[in-house]
Amino acid sequence: MANQKLTANTIGILVLWLFHISGILGIYYGDQEWFISKSSVTLTISLLIFFFLFPLNEKKHYLLFFLFATIGMLAEWLGVHYGLFFGDYAYGENLGPNLDGVPYLIGAFWALLTFVTAEIAKLFLAKKWQVILLAASLMVFLDFLMEKNAPFFDFWTFEGTVPVNNYISWFVLGVLLQVILASFKVSGNKPIAINLYSVQLVFFAVFYLFGLN
Repeated sequence: MANQKLTANTIGILVLWLFHISGILGIYYGDQEWFISKSSVTLTISLLIFFFLFPLNEKKHYLLFFLFATIGMLAEWLGVHYGLFFGDYAYGENLGPNLDGVPYLIGAFWALLTFVTAEIAKLFLAKKWQVILLAASLMVFLDFLMEKNAPFFDFWTFEGTVPVNNYISWFVLGVLLQVILASFKVSGNKPIAINLYSVQLVFFAVFYLFGLN
């Protein structure tokens, strides 16, 4: 069983990095438009790896995932339609199907990031409140890296510059989700959590540092 889990982990991690590194190389050196248009496919693969290898295998896992995704979708809907929390922005076409202007993948990734950042934070800190704050900070940091090139990827576009309250709201909402998660004492596959976060971090850090043409 341990060897099977190791093999599944290895395959899952290799698939994660293969798709994201291929995306980086394809965007810089290949058919940029085609690779960018497949962003939702790469994100969906990451989501499936999370489901099967983190894994979500208990009733409370599914309920928490659904709750976090719903909270994320609701916050984003209020943001898109009323300019609350994050500022004035709208989603593009490259995040796949949406519900009244908010892509389903956005809600799913609010949930995914809540789980994986908590696992990463627990590697470094023991106290619950410290884990909550670090995990929420990791969520905000990834968003910060994404914001610069989000319009180029046709993920979302703000009217003007990204407001500071976008990051403040991300942090506050992240803390709320982490508090809920911590109260249920959920644990998951740490190697998968680390790689799910790291692969996103590297992908968007490359474009943040070197830009897109």
